[in-house]
Amino acid sequence: MNASFVQIPEVKRRAGRASALGLVLTLFASEAALAEPGTPEQRKACTPDVYRLCAGEIPNARAITACLRRQKASLSPACAAIFEQ
Repeated sequence: MNASFVQIPEVKRRAGRASALGLVLTLFASEAALAEPGTPEQRKACTPDVYRLCAGEIPNARAITACLRRQKASLSPACAAIFEQ
């Protein structure tokens, strides 16, 4: 069996997670905004924090938002500012 075929499931899994994260961050917004899609700036600000602190919650948008709120003390300043709006 060719070794390149062994890696395909891993590539698909990573692509799926990246797509799911993109979708989650598109839907991500503060509760005050009535769940309007997050702006590109919000997604850019929180993407590293999602991967660093809440990767296990992907693709569940509500779980990611709850996780980020629980981890507020560990958020980057840019992402923390989103939750203060």
